[in-house]
Amino acid sequence: MKLIFSSVIALLIVSDLAAQPHLEKIWETDSVTLKGPESVLFDASSQSLYVSSMGSGSVVRYGTDGKLIQKDWVTGLISNKGSALYHGLFYTAETASVAVIDVKTATVIKHIQVNGAQMLNDLAIDDKGIIYVSDTRAGKVYRIEGDKPELYLENLPGANGLLTVKNDLYVVTAASFQKVDANKNITLIADGFVSGLDGIVMLSKNEFILSNYQGILYYVRKDGSKEILLDSRSSHIMSNDISYDRKTKTLYAPAYSTNRIIAYQVK
Repeated sequence: MKLIFSSVIALLIVSDLAAQPHLEKIWETDSVTLKGPESVLFDASSQSLYVSSMGSGSVVRYGTDGKLIQKDWVTGLISNKGSALYHGLFYTAETASVAVIDVKTATVIKHIQVNGAQMLNDLAIDDKGIIYVSDTRAGKVYRIEGDKPELYLENLPGANGLLTVKNDLYVVTAASFQKVDANKNITLIADGFVSGLDGIVMLSKNEFILSNYQGILYYVRKDGSKEILLDSRSSHIMSNDISYDRKTKTLYAPAYSTNRIIAYQVK
């Protein structure tokens, strides 16, 4: 009986380990084209990447193979960070506004000012076109509908990465991961992270990858369990606002400090 029980426990452990993903590096860009890449956004329709080159106030486009498409797709932005696409428009968070760009013409058509914002950071758009943008320094999240911003959430220290899934909004603060429903009820998914959480991607309805700008990538389950997939702090390679292609299971991570985008296969 003891032998059978031990065998079952061992099998469960092996099965659990087999279910845990790991990362394999596919490619990385050069360190010359980008200046402080803070965010990368995968676009399935064009099979390309939009990179917020924050240090140069521009958006750079790459192919999913890491080859440069256009260095100065859009220029003249102010500290541009998190981005999202919706109905032919590209939205990106500047310091105190959201820049709206026409994708076909690659021109800025307007700036949605967020009065009182200290440092807008990540940005997400739901199925109805409602924009959510975090203000990291103020610990707030704003909601923008019809170009009219309103304070949506506050008292979220280091509020950063955002992800919309149907009626839910996922938020990372400096060291926690939370889900907010349509009635603004907050559920803590996990906490106790090294301070510096940045981006969120969803692998499936029950699993996520979170990035930490210090150089950590976490695998997190919806039950709150978590583990480190990658820790590049000793190499000073940061992991900022990530993006994910579910079809090819490719994770794209900006490395702000080394001016590169790194692509990983999620195995």
